[in-house]
Parts: sequence; C-alpha cells; structure tokens
Amino acid sequence: MLFLLQLTQVADSIARHTKQEAGELLKQAASGEGIDKVSQLTQQFIEWGISAGGRILAALIVFIVGRFIVSVLNKLVARLLDRRKVDVSIKTFIRSLVNILLMILLVVAVVSKLGVETTSFAALLASAGVAIGMALSGNLQNFAGGLIILLFKPYKVGDWIEAQNVSGTVREIQIFHTILTTADNKVIFIPNGALSSGVVINYSNQVTRRVEWVVGIEYGEDFGKVEAIVREILAADKRILNEPEQFVALHALAASSVNVIARVWVKTEDYWDVYFTINKKIYQTFNERGIDFPFPQLTVHQG
Repeated sequence: MLFLLQLTQVADSIARHTKQEAGELLKQAASGEGIDKVSQLTQQFIEWGISAGGRILAALIVFIVGRFIVSVLNKLVARLLDRRKVDVSIKTFIRSLVNILLMILLVVAVVSKLGVETTSFAALLASAGVAIGMALSGNLQNFAGGLIILLFKPYKVGDWIEAQNVSGTVREIQIFHTILTTADNKVIFIPNGALSSGVVINYSNQVTRRVEWVVGIEYGEDFGKVEAIVREILAADKRILNEPEQFVALHALAASSVNVIARVWVKTEDYWDVYFTINKKIYQTFNERGIDFPFPQLTVHQG
C-alpha cells in the first residue's frame, strides 16, 4: 500500500509539473524564448530515456544472470542432498522450498535495479503476502501438513498407502501435495493438509502382512478333509512364513454355505502374488478332490 501511495504521489507531481511547464512555454513562446525551452525539455527527455533504458537493461542482465545462478544453486543443493543420502521425500521438499526462496530474492534484485525502493517493495510484498495468505489459507495448511509429514514420516516415497478413498504408491512428497501412482497407472495429487489430519493406511510400513481367505463349501462336506486340503496347499507355497503359524478354521455357518477361513503371514512384497496364487490353487484342488462350491439356495416348505 505504501508503494502504491508513493507511485500516486509521483504521478500527481509529474502532472502538476507538466502543466506548469506548458504554461511557461506558452508565455515564453510569446516572448521568443519558447524554442529554447522546447530544446531544453527535449534534451531532458532524451537523458531520462537513456537513464531509464540503462535501468531496464541492468534489470534484464540481473534477471538472466540470476536465473543462471538459481539453476546452479539448485543443482548444488541437489548434489549435496544426494551426497548426504537424504531421504527422497525430504530431498524433494527441500529442493522445492529452496527454489521458491531463490526466485523471491531474484525478483527483489530485479525490482531494485529498476529503481524501485527496496523498502517500499518489501512493504508491498509483505502486504501482498498477508492478502494472499488469507486467500490461500488452504495452501498454507497444506504447507504445514507437508512439514508434519516430513517430520513424523507416516509414509515415504515408494510406500503403498491408502488415504482419502484412494490408494497407490507414493511417487513424490512436494510442498503442497503428495503424488500417488495407482495400480492402473493413474497419477493422483492429494493435499498434504488432508493427509496430515486424516487417516492414512501404510501397507509398506511393516516387513510382513497377513493374508486371509474365506472359502465357502456346501453343507454336508467333510470339514476335516477340507481343512487338510487347505493346509496342504498353504504348506506347499514357500513364500508363506512358518511364524506366525498358519491358521485354518470353520469361520461361519452362512445361509447357503459353510465358510472356511485361512490366515497366513508373508513378506509385504509377496502379498498379492501369494493371495492370487492360493486362490487359484484352492479352486483347482477342490475341483480335483470333489469338494463342491455352493450356490445360493432357497428352501420352500409347503404347509
């Protein structure tokens, strides 16, 4: 606001000065001094143009050189972070933050070369910052959320997470949002504010995971036989861990089936492969051994 007020005052001063000069020119033209005065004003205008052109050229040079320096500094920061083996999540966040700060400094330097008072520009920047901050309060919340995520590390780049009704692999953690890649190769941007304050399920945080199957068999089937077949299938897969011990039990007596449950533990990276492999093995083996899968049935009693 202070900067805008100063610009207004300068414009008013120029307007008054121009009117005064025009009046003086009319008077001097009548006395024969107008031509000399016009020549003098033309010379002043040329000098002002040279001065302004010099400032614009200097500002342009500062901008070009500054952009090069910013690029070099960004690369140096990236190399430094790589040498120190900083976590990928933190590295992405720091690089984004450093780039923004350097660009702000470059803008201040360019404006200063244009002849604008730095103090006035700083006051204007502060006022604009407050206004923008109020308008973009959600983004400030996302920025704070990004800091919380990097500090407490509920997840990191490469983890498979579920949050905000979506799931995927964490590709990047940026200043305002986290980027996920889904199983079908979609890219999803989730605000960090929502992630830091909401529920996040991290499937990659633990070394092992439990796999569970619920299989329905017909009433009248021998549960002991079914249990033995399931345990045989599970024991044959070397990816299934011996500890904790595998669990097979009669889960529920449902309306149209007897449900058998099986639970085992595997390494996190083997979860889906084991799940689908055992599904296939159970289906094939049950058909080979004569174990029938039930269909929904409705019994009608006539009175």
